[in-house]
This record gives sequence, structure tokens and C-alpha cells, in this order.
Amino acid sequence: MRATHTVTNQVPPLVDFDAADYAPILEALQREGASHAVEGLHEVGRLAGSAQALGWGDLAEAHPPVLHTHDRYGHRIDEVVYDPSYHQLMDTAVSLGLAGSVWRDPQPMPHLVRAARSSVWGITDAGHGCPISMTYAVIPALRANAEIAAQYEPLLCSLEYDPSLQAPLGKRGLIAGMSMTEKQGGSDVRANRTEAVPQADGSYRLTGHKWFTSAPMSDVLLVLAQAPGGLSCFFLPRILPDGTRNSMAIQRLKDKLGNHSNASGEVEYDEATAWLVGEEGRGVPTIIEMVNMTRLDCTLGSATGMRVGTQQAVHHATHRAAFGSALVDQPLMRNVLADLAVESEASTTVALWLAALTDRAVAGEEGADALRRISLAVSKYYVCKRGPLHAAEALECLGGNGYVEDSRMPRLYREAPLMSVWEGSGNVAALDTLRAMTRQPETLQAFFDELDAAAGADAHLDAAVRRLKDTFTDVETIQHRARTVVGDMAQALQGALLVRHGHPAVADAFTRSRLGGQWGTVFGTLPTGVDTAAIIERAAPKVGS
Repeated sequence: MRATHTVTNQVPPLVDFDAADYAPILEALQREGASHAVEGLHEVGRLAGSAQALGWGDLAEAHPPVLHTHDRYGHRIDEVVYDPSYHQLMDTAVSLGLAGSVWRDPQPMPHLVRAARSSVWGITDAGHGCPISMTYAVIPALRANAEIAAQYEPLLCSLEYDPSLQAPLGKRGLIAGMSMTEKQGGSDVRANRTEAVPQADGSYRLTGHKWFTSAPMSDVLLVLAQAPGGLSCFFLPRILPDGTRNSMAIQRLKDKLGNHSNASGEVEYDEATAWLVGEEGRGVPTIIEMVNMTRLDCTLGSATGMRVGTQQAVHHATHRAAFGSALVDQPLMRNVLADLAVESEASTTVALWLAALTDRAVAGEEGADALRRISLAVSKYYVCKRGPLHAAEALECLGGNGYVEDSRMPRLYREAPLMSVWEGSGNVAALDTLRAMTRQPETLQAFFDELDAAAGADAHLDAAVRRLKDTFTDVETIQHRARTVVGDMAQALQGALLVRHGHPAVADAFTRSRLGGQWGTVFGTLPTGVDTAAIIERAAPKVGS
């Protein structure tokens, strides 16, 4: 039999490279005074890009968690069993300081450093990033109850991952989750019907059914429920301090489009014991402290996905030939790759800027909190909306090979919509921007002040900012136009940051296309004259370097 399977013109796998060797991330650390973190970031990058770590992600994706509601004897246990690879990913992420430890990090710019590390490590698997993100985000909300925070914060900030099922205060480290939405309300959490009844000892008994509970196997959960004083936020441990199981039942795990390695479930509380965090009736303002941090990670996660897609596309085009030359040398493909790279770099730049802004807000810098409030809502809306479009185009750069699971591109595509859905879908994020302007008018002024800092440097940006300011004269129709307005705000912010801090070729391509109107409705429609070589070089994975 003649050999018919001689392999030629196939692309080598993108493995064993330094995933931190990406200019926008390294430049952000240098620019924001966090150069001390660069060496450690490269260590994370070499681990994240290794065949071993990428293999953990593949296994965790291929073997989703399984719910065991009962043991062999019929006792209710409500335990979720994960593939060992998931625990490897979690253990590494916690030890790298991607969970709560950032809140006790004495080094400069800890939130920015954590964001950079999260983005680099995030190429391995997106699913385990969900409980890691919630553990990071729970701390500011938990501090609304000083007594609980004093007990549990040190364990939530631990660098040790402990998946054992035992009383939380006896563990080496804790993971947190949130249990907010119900089937009748979804994002309208004020429609929640879970009831919280106060007890004589100061605790509450919670009864109700949560439609989506992120990472239900977490050690502790923040839960929204209706107390006598209104919708309130509660701290609920899965195992009570005396070692007994709390009265919560995981009814089923969701069969999701993507994010397969992470468990999301429906949870029923039947007089479960919990403690109030914040004041009764202040549940949303309390838990929003957690939501704001996870929204930052949504923006960062979408930017990470774009970087992964771009690098896979550039890597493929570099090693694949068609029609007589390498794909990467063909003008139309260069347009597509450069366009994907511009989107990726703009998204990464704004996500890391938001993380640095978080550092400044936590430090009490004047105006930082107001600027962060509006910029986070704007960027969460727009960057997360761009993710699925970007993933689809990056996948297409690999052709049929990209449609096959072995390429990891279908997984990237399935993951992309989640960031826009999680913590408030597109409309919620857009309307939250308008709500910020109404309730805190200083946020809009802070936003325009940030844009004006780049005034005079680029004609397309200047014109876009002028148009943007004019859109706020028609207040009557602004809710109808919210997506347009917020999208324009996001593009102007990205343009301003790139003009001030980015590579000239990337900034030029961005402002001419996104702000100057020299762009089509799909990727690969950059105008002529753009320096595609410089843009693609910045985006290319540095294999073997």
C-alpha cells in the first residue's frame, strides 16, 4: 500500500513559549511603575506557554466537573468532582497570587501586577479563572462586615489552595463564589425571592432557589436575599463553623456553551445559615463592590482571548503557505492579522489601564474612583462585545484547521460570549454607564478629562471626542442610543490611551480605522498605508526566543 499521509505544510503547535513576551503588557508594567514584576511575569509566561500547563487546560476542558448529589448509601452530599487537572490549574493560580492575596501585597501596583499575571496565565484555561476572580473580588464586599472579614480575609488572601471539604476556618486557604440571580429575574436581582429570616444569635436563615451560582463548590458564597429591611447581602459558608454541612442543595450543573472546566449550578437553600454583610436593604450596593472587580476581570478575560486568537492566527499564517507564498506575506491576510492585532492591543491596553486605575482608587487618589466607575462600565460593555467577533475571525484565519477541536480555536470561540453575559449583559453594562452619569455626574467629567489629556496629538481622535461630546446634548433619546454612545466612548478611550502610550503604528491604525471612518464592518478592512509589519511583529508569539 502506498503512503498517502506524508505531512507537509502543516503548522507546528504553539507550545513551549513565553506567553508574557507581549509588548503591551510589558510596556504597561514599565509605564505604571511596576517594573519590579517583569522578571516574575516571564516566569509565569514560560509556565503558561509550556506543553504541561496547556495540557492541564485541555484535560480540564475535556473532562467537565460532575455533580454527585448522593453517596452510595443514599445520603445527600452535593459534591462536585473535578478532573485532577482542574486542581492543578487552581493550585497554580492561587500560588501565583491571582486570587485574594493581592489585597495584602505590599509591592507597588499590586492590582496591575495581578492583572498582567492573570492575563498571561489565562491562556491555559478560562474556566478556573471564574472562582479565582470571585475570590479576588469578594474582599472589598466582605469588608462591609468587619468581624467576618477579620476571620476569613486572611484565608481568602492565602497563597495555598485547599480543596478539602471542611469547616473554612480550619483550612489553609479559601475560595469564594457568588449566588445572585434567580430564574424570574436574571440580571434584575431586585426581583429575587430568596427569603432571609433573622435569628436571635444574629445569623439569618435563607430559603430560596438560585438559578445561577458560580462555582457552587466554593468554600464561602455571597448571596442576595430579601431580609425584613429589603434586599440584602449575606455571607454563607458551605460548611458551618461546627463542621456540619450547611443546608444547601446543588440541584444540577448547567450544560453550558463553553467554560466547561468550571461548574455553574442551580442551588437551593432550605433555611441555610448565613450572616449579614453590610446593612439590610443595601444588598446591591454591597455586592456591587464584588461585581466591579469581576467586571474588571471580564474585560481582562476578553482581552486575553483576543491576544490568544491573534497569536494563533499569526503563528498559523507564518508557518502555512498557500498560492505560492506564506500566508503572512500576502497583503489581504496581513490586513486581517494587523486588524486583529490592533483590536487585541487596544483591549489589553485599556484593561491594564483599568487595573492600574484600581490601584490608584484603592490608594485614595483624587478622582480615580470616579474615572474608574464610568470607564469600567464602558470598557466592560465594549471589549466584551468585541470578543466573539474577534474569535470568529481569528478562527477563520486557520481555515478548516481552526474549526477542529485540536486547534483549541473552537474552545476560544465558545468561551468568547461569556465575558459579555457574565456580570451584566450588553444592555446592563451600557445602561450602567448612563446610571453612573446620572448618579455621579462627576464621572462623565472625569472621563472627558482623560480624553482631553490626549488632545492635539491625533486629528481623528480630536474629531471623535468632539462628536462624542455632542451626543450628550440630546438627553431624551440617550437610553435608546445607549449602545452607540457607550461604544463611541469606549473607542475614544482606547484611542486616547493608544495615542498617549501605545506604539505609533498601532495608534495610527486604530484612530484611522475605528475613529476616522476608514474601516469596514469586518476585520481586515484597515486603510492602505498602515504599517502592518510593525503591528504584526508586536502581536507575533515569540517562539524559541
